[in-house]
Amino acid sequence: MKKLYVIGIGPGGLEHMTIKARKTIEESDIIVGYTKYLKMVEPLLEGKETYATGMRGEEDRCKKAIELAQDKVVSVISTGDAGIYGMAGLILQIDNNANVEIIPGVTASCSAASVLGAPLMHDNCNISLSDLMTPYEAIKKRVKLAAEGDFVISLYNPRSKGRPHYLKECLDIVREYRDGNTPIGVVRNALRDDQSVHISTLGNFDEEIVDMMSIVVIGNSNTYIENGRIITPRGYKI
Repeated sequence: MKKLYVIGIGPGGLEHMTIKARKTIEESDIIVGYTKYLKMVEPLLEGKETYATGMRGEEDRCKKAIELAQDKVVSVISTGDAGIYGMAGLILQIDNNANVEIIPGVTASCSAASVLGAPLMHDNCNISLSDLMTPYEAIKKRVKLAAEGDFVISLYNPRSKGRPHYLKECLDIVREYRDGNTPIGVVRNALRDDQSVHISTLGNFDEEIVDMMSIVVIGNSNTYIENGRIITPRGYKI
């Protein structure tokens, strides 16, 4: 095998991509990715071969990338970080003997947090509410344990048309361990041109504003809202 890179392109805009990710794409012969993700890096694709699949074509993309990398330099791209709900794990599961280098990016919870203020300053976790890969009962258990452990919680894939009630049910679990004044922030399309931000509390939160392009960040028992920002203290004596 020549070389296979697995790249996280961050929120999807060129200005927020790491220098290493951009340089690697520029030096690759072939770029593989979900159709929508390829459009996000279109200015870097001139003169390059591309291979795209639609939604849920992850296995086909990864297998094709490994095949193409036998004699070419290939980059597989995904938004956020390649190793957090990205393609790095699947590539290594298919062929852990491949000549693979993983290029990190900026995951969605970090992007959203930068817009909200500093909500992730203490122990935190990411939980996806999508049940395509994980049974819903396991998801609810993870939410319960994260809430009980007082983690700041970032919810990925929070609310789709096919499972609109999951978010409310999971927030109801969190409400068993947090009071109604707990800050909760929603960032849709973080760090993109059509970004929108909503800051509220668990007690008056409206799930209807959330969709699959949103990240929901729930504070811990010490998180507070000040001057339009969500802040989670780390414990400094000030």
